[in-house]
Amino acid sequence: MQAATETRKEEILRIAARLFKEKGYSAVTMRDIAKAMGMKAASLYNHIDSKQDILTSIIVSLAEEFTQGMDSIKNSDASCIRKLGDIVALHVAIAGNNPDGMATLNNDWMHLKDRKAHYLTLRHNYEEDFRNILRHGIDQGEIIDGNIEIMLFSILSTLRSLYLWIPKKEEMHSNRLATELSRVLIEGITA
Repeated sequence: MQAATETRKEEILRIAARLFKEKGYSAVTMRDIAKAMGMKAASLYNHIDSKQDILTSIIVSLAEEFTQGMDSIKNSDASCIRKLGDIVALHVAIAGNNPDGMATLNNDWMHLKDRKAHYLTLRHNYEEDFRNILRHGIDQGEIIDGNIEIMLFSILSTLRSLYLWIPKKEEMHSNRLATELSRVLIEGITA
């Protein structure tokens, strides 16, 4: 259910993200978006400049949301294990709130034009902050001394694909999902 205070632009972004998830960015036209909104394509331009503008808004806003979350996590006084749990919770929250936007972020970022470098910088910095938390955890003896790139890849691959799984598990509360996912990803599954 969408908030009653959703602006027309927010509605366009939400509907476009759903269409991008269903068909892929390249296959969606402005007419498709307008039709899904029950308006003429020309009317869309009263709210946005282009399909590229829509894509950029979806992807950059999510990347900036992840960056803000990571900044808060990395600057906290929590243990490395707690920080990793907070990263899992961040991904669960963002993917749960906007699974269609997450699909666009993961599947269509390469179609960005003007803001692609900005997005890639945000992504690189996020991953580097994640690596640093893992390194610090190893140094502090909280995390096994293993290959950081494998740890990062394993955890992020799961977290980046949550948008595929979360809508199918609506009965699972996001806090419980974050706790269970953290247990599996961070503590493992050994008895």
